[in-house]
Amino acid sequence: MNCLYCQEVIDQPVTWSTLLHPVHTNHLCQGCRSELQKIADEICNKCGRSSNESLCPDCQQWLNSNDYQSVLIYNRSIYQYTSFMQEVVSQWKYRGDYHLISIFEKDIFEKISELYQSKSLTIVPIPLTRERLYERAFNLSLAIAEIIAMKTKMPIVQALERNSELSEKQSKKSRKERMATKNPFRLTKSLQTDILLVDDIYTTGMTIHHAAKVLKGAGSANIYSFTLIR
Repeated sequence: MNCLYCQEVIDQPVTWSTLLHPVHTNHLCQGCRSELQKIADEICNKCGRSSNESLCPDCQQWLNSNDYQSVLIYNRSIYQYTSFMQEVVSQWKYRGDYHLISIFEKDIFEKISELYQSKSLTIVPIPLTRERLYERAFNLSLAIAEIIAMKTKMPIVQALERNSELSEKQSKKSRKERMATKNPFRLTKSLQTDILLVDDIYTTGMTIHHAAKVLKGAGSANIYSFTLIR
C-alpha cells in the first residue's frame, strides 16, 4: 500500500490483525509518521497544550472572564500544530481528501479510551455553516466525532448550528480579532447531559468556548472538548 500523504510505498505485512482490524494498518510511511508530534506529558490542565505550567496564560484569561470561566471543564488534544500538520490539515480540509482521516484513527482511539471511556457523554461536533459545508463536502469535526462514537458507542447529536452572517474564517484573523468575535452558534436541541464538544483544532479556544456557552446556557451539565490538534 501507499502512504496516504506522500504516496511512498509502504511495506505492510498482511496478517489476521490487519485484515480483521484495519485501524491498525500503517496509513503513513515512517517518514511522515515521525513528523506527527504528539503533545507532551506536561500540559496545561485546562486547554491541554504542552506547558510546564499547570495553567497557561491563555487559560488564566478564560478563568478571569465572567462570561466564560465556568463553561468548559477542559480540552484535550493529540497533536501539536506543526508546519507538517498544517500541510496535512490543509490537504484534508481544503482539498477534499476525506480519506486522510484514516491517518489519525488509531491515535484517536487510544486517546479517547484513555480520557473518556468511563464517562457518559453526548458528542456534539462543531458545525460548519451551510456555505462552508457545501464548499468542503464534509465536516472534519463530524468525521472525528464518528470515529469517537465508533469506539465508545457515545451518541452524536448535532445540537448546534452556525450563523453564516457571524462566521468568518478564523485562520484569516489575528488572536485579538478572534477573541472579539460574536458568538456564531445557536441551539438546535437542548441537552441536559454531559457533553463532549469535538473540533479539528483548538487555537485560541474561542470557538470551543462559544459553543460551550450556548450549550451550558440551555442546561447542559459538564462540558468537555476534544480536538485533534492544539
